[in-house]
Amino acid sequence: MTIIVHHLENSRSQRILWLLEELGLGYEIRRYERNKATMLAPPELKAVHPLGKSPVIEDDGLVIAETGAIVEYLVAKADGRFGPAAHRDSVLRYRFFLHYAEGSMMPPLLVKLVLSRVPMFGKTAMKRIQPMIDTHLDYVETELAQRPWFAGDEISAADVMMSFPIEAARARAGLDNGQRPATIGWLQKIHARPAYRTALAKGGPYAYA
Repeated sequence: MTIIVHHLENSRSQRILWLLEELGLGYEIRRYERNKATMLAPPELKAVHPLGKSPVIEDDGLVIAETGAIVEYLVAKADGRFGPAAHRDSVLRYRFFLHYAEGSMMPPLLVKLVLSRVPMFGKTAMKRIQPMIDTHLDYVETELAQRPWFAGDEISAADVMMSFPIEAARARAGLDNGQRPATIGWLQKIHARPAYRTALAKGGPYAYA
């Protein structure tokens, strides 16, 4: 049975398309557009999963939500490809960055996005949020200066998970070439991958690539 990806434009689900391309798993895309006024997902997604969020996949009768859970499911389905290398340090880094992407790095980026839409008060509050984001960006730069990929010497699903917050940071939170060259170099590497480019073409509008 072909995997169905419920894909929302300009969202985390672009990572799932990229991973599927890297793994060579067959899939079908069902696209959803954001509400132009609110930028929220359409109500149709609630018919797929009660949270009404994307990404969601369907496979062999299963409905799976949450990017990290989907990523782990797909890596297992592909017999561990794009998982960590066998040694302990790589496994620990892999697990850490798989969860760090959404658990720690993404929340302040999301807060900054929300505040950017609030007149007056938002600009003041954003000054307090940016130092938190800078701490994450400095940490990521230090990690990528030590190795080519987040978990080790080979690309893995940890890099797929980290792509969204790092792309978001470059788009709206101060990530630039001059201060963090290792992070920018990593972005350039993932953007050059054929699977990434194919997924982008299939996924449609995605402002962060």
